[in-house]
Amino acid sequence: MRHVDTATLKKGTKRVKQAGRPGVRVTVTRITLRNGVAVSRHVVKRYVARKPVPRIVLHGTRVDPPKPKPHHVSGGSGCDSNYSGACVPIASDVDCGGGSGNGPAYVYGTVRVVGYDKYDLDSDGDGYGCES
Repeated sequence: MRHVDTATLKKGTKRVKQAGRPGVRVTVTRITLRNGVAVSRHVVKRYVARKPVPRIVLHGTRVDPPKPKPHHVSGGSGCDSNYSGACVPIASDVDCGGGSGNGPAYVYGTVRVVGYDKYDLDSDGDGYGCES
């Protein structure tokens, strides 16, 4: 059995990547009999009819970072303090202007996520949202 560490699985989880299978070795032996009793044995041929396949078990090593806690909205500005670079309005939903979102509010220009991305503007996870 082979153990392989992988960051694709969470730490503490295991998954069988490949089921193992035993091999088969064949020995052909010539037996000489006299009056029904074996008097000699000679190995004629030995070969592997099927090679063994090792069992491979994946062991997870990934530790997800804790999700950031939302920042409090700054008092009276009307812009969400979880973002900088452009004013992200405080609304039930905010989408990038010119995109396919259905609002009701929109932000125009690139914004940097400095807190919790509650409007999911940073779709590629690079820290910036509404990139052109």
